[in-house]
Amino acid sequence: MDLRQMRYFVAVARERNFTRAAQILHIAQPPLSRQIQLLEEELGVVLLLRKSRPVKLTEAGRLFYEQSLQVLGRVDQMKAATQRVGLNQNSVLSIGFVASTLYGGLPLLVRRLRQSAPELDVRLLEILSTPQLPALKEGRIDVGFGRLRHSDPNIVSTVLHDERLVVAVPLDTPLAEETGPLSLAMLGGQNLIVYPREPRPSYADQVLSLLQQAEVRPAEVHEVREIQTALGLVAAASGVCIIPASARQMRSDVLYRAIEDTRATSPVILNHRVGDTSRPLELIKALIRDIYAEDAASAEEGGTAPARGAERV
Repeated sequence: MDLRQMRYFVAVARERNFTRAAQILHIAQPPLSRQIQLLEEELGVVLLLRKSRPVKLTEAGRLFYEQSLQVLGRVDQMKAATQRVGLNQNSVLSIGFVASTLYGGLPLLVRRLRQSAPELDVRLLEILSTPQLPALKEGRIDVGFGRLRHSDPNIVSTVLHDERLVVAVPLDTPLAEETGPLSLAMLGGQNLIVYPREPRPSYADQVLSLLQQAEVRPAEVHEVREIQTALGLVAAASGVCIIPASARQMRSDVLYRAIEDTRATSPVILNHRVGDTSRPLELIKALIRDIYAEDAASAEEGGTAPARGAERV
């Protein structure tokens, strides 16, 4: 088994088609098929079901695909890191994030990270929660901040906190006549705007599940790509939208009301690869602990930390 065979297999598994994979790899299809066959013979298992359209992965194939992504990602990282050291360049740390975390504690964390480790070239990439998992395994990002729980055994996830949710409602509507907390039942019959539209599952499914558990039925559900669009539609009186509390600062032309239901929360989750003990990751964890400790100390002193709890990293 060699890295070339592994890359060939990943291309076929991703495309579910030998012809398209061969085109992407810029090779003819027969040698591609032969290399996959040799790989299967060496492993002693069938990885692909070739007679199906599209090509399907066997259970062994799915496992090998996941492991191959990790190996190839690490190899690419090792190559890039070696080149950076050889060229006397800074190390690159790529952080994936969902947009809503930019309105909470992520900017503070990144500022402190850059102050503590100026040798790091910190790069921020907006990636939705679900795509963060393959991005981590492929080495495209080193750390991710998302909002979806998962069961991927190759990714370590730590729930940093559960952020309270609020409802954005249009001005000059019945729901905007009061500013206090509202019950989820009050959203029944309202036009609901959710995001992101894709990929799924996503934060949108968290919101829909919350309403389903409360037996609340919206009049209509309008799916949009991003939170900025959702709040713009709320401002245009097209419906209401449930968002993380830290995102309230995004627009001032809508009213934000807290939700009474204690289940109305969304987790902020730190994701990283299994076995990652790198110094940048340990530094990130230490900085997060420091930020939380400062919030707790501020709360004890009668500060505003409780209100800012939703704005933590």
